[in-house]
Amino acid sequence: MNINTLREQFPQLRESVYGRPLVYLDNAATSLRPQSVMDKWLEMSAKYNSNLHRAVHKTAVDATEEFESTRTAVAGFIGATTEEVVFTSGATQSINLVASCLENAGFFSEGDEILIAESEHHSDIVPWQMVASRKGLTIKVLPVDNTGEIMLDSLPELLTPKTKICCVAQVSNVLGIVNPVEAVVKACHANGTLVLVDGAQGIVHLETDVRRMGCDFYAFSGHKMYAAPGVGVLYGKKTLLEKIPPYMGGGEMIESVSWQKTSYAPVPRKFEAGTQNISGVPTLKPAIELCRQLRDSEIRRSAEAIKAYVLSTLREDPDITLYGNPAEDDRKIPLFSFSVKGAHHEDLALILDKMGIATRSGQMCAEPLMDRFGVTGMLRASFAPYNTLEEAEYFTKSLQRAIKMLK
Repeated sequence: MNINTLREQFPQLRESVYGRPLVYLDNAATSLRPQSVMDKWLEMSAKYNSNLHRAVHKTAVDATEEFESTRTAVAGFIGATTEEVVFTSGATQSINLVASCLENAGFFSEGDEILIAESEHHSDIVPWQMVASRKGLTIKVLPVDNTGEIMLDSLPELLTPKTKICCVAQVSNVLGIVNPVEAVVKACHANGTLVLVDGAQGIVHLETDVRRMGCDFYAFSGHKMYAAPGVGVLYGKKTLLEKIPPYMGGGEMIESVSWQKTSYAPVPRKFEAGTQNISGVPTLKPAIELCRQLRDSEIRRSAEAIKAYVLSTLREDPDITLYGNPAEDDRKIPLFSFSVKGAHHEDLALILDKMGIATRSGQMCAEPLMDRFGVTGMLRASFAPYNTLEEAEYFTKSLQRAIKMLK
């Protein structure tokens, strides 16, 4: 596959903004969707719109087959079994599910601790704060250094017999750094601590094997990996999923219901109450197929060239502070968050928008990390494999024009 063939699969790349070709650099928030994903959504909506698992008529059987074959595809993609793949609305619901179910299982006692990396997204902070406030728990922070690297050396002193779970992103949505999750898992498991990994960014850019990683839970969203919005996945070790209670009650997640007692369906359906996202979930199949195609050597070389160029350009400008600047460039994805001396991040984003460039400005749902670096917000440009080196060059030149306009 070459970059032009890839770009042809994304209709939105042919759109214009203010009379200029769209340069979409907000991929870390939501990726664009290929035609294959839109075709699958339309096919499901037009031909297989029927409740899953319940009826014996052909439309329901076909819809169920599409849904469950997607579970098989996801399991194969991340190295799990189908019993360990729970469908959710996104990474946020996946994390809330784990937090709520562990709480309801009596996993936490007053005085226990939850360890959260300093670079986490709000969706991996707030659910745990909610549990902590109800159960009398302590939130502890695994810090990052000035380059954005997790300070692994601090783990031994942070982990105690009361540390019940550690939450860390595979890749920070702000810093773009590939975190040493396997080392974190090893240290936590030696302490008897569970590990939840937020894979929202990692699932897009890295080949993920949850078995090799060793994590207990892994969460990600479809809309960041080219699938439809409103679709997510929670991986959980089967032994853990079987131990914890359901997240919600209703249809689908039951085995038997009487006035005296309800028994639950086997995992993973125990966690999938109600009518599922019939049209959305199957879009994960073409999205996964695309992700596999993007491992093509030519596409990877293009992405590496873009990363090297943008890193070099941003690092050379004395007025630009780059956040997430590891010593080894291979430990960073093509995601760049930065601030510019004398220029507000939102003003820069608005000017870039007029030039046809979509970036993200603000706190990126990581306010504690903004506080850590002493800023109110940043500007973020996040690239996908369908972006070109020419777009990267246009972005850096446009950024310089925007900076001059504000000074």
